[in-house]
Amino acid sequence: MPTPTRPTATDLTRQRYDRLAAYYDRSEALMERLMFAAWRQRLWARVRGPRVLEVGVGTGKNMPYYPPGMQVTAVDLSPAMLAQARRRAAELGIAVDLREMDAEHLDFPSASFDTAVATFVFCSVPEPIRGLAEMRRVVRPGGQVLLLEHIRAPNPILGRLMDVLNPLVVRNIGANINRRTLENIRAAGLKLVSVERLSAFGIFILVEATP
Repeated sequence: MPTPTRPTATDLTRQRYDRLAAYYDRSEALMERLMFAAWRQRLWARVRGPRVLEVGVGTGKNMPYYPPGMQVTAVDLSPAMLAQARRRAAELGIAVDLREMDAEHLDFPSASFDTAVATFVFCSVPEPIRGLAEMRRVVRPGGQVLLLEHIRAPNPILGRLMDVLNPLVVRNIGANINRRTLENIRAAGLKLVSVERLSAFGIFILVEATP
């Protein structure tokens, strides 16, 4: 009898977000209303097209902010999250090419897009540097990578607390709260253009980078 194959980190991430998909929007509704929606709008106002890739589309929370005239391709690892995104696109009347795809292995030729966008994604990608390097690869020279992320707090005490709590948070909601995403961006070969800290403790950031 063959030995069962252990699920990979990617498999576990997919399964976790498949389970969360049905109530994901409800779980974040308050934060979306208070902060996230305005930040999404600010990010998408900076997008240059026309060819745009959204990595980790989730349930499609960014769709209301897609600028007109863009050719948007949006990918996600979770089939259940994509099902929610398809429903949202239909309700909004938005034309978007939705595909099931792993952020660490983007099935596009190099330099396919003018801009690549991700919002609150690289807290959950198992190998974030690999995923960021893939975003760099598929964006044309001189193009944009735009990220809205939460990261490990720069304050040493708060940062250490986030390290301690991280395993519990990952088990429950799948997101790492102590990712050093600015360091990961540089390690992936992206060049930082700007970093905007959106909260008092420096946990939420809006980043523009270029390949």
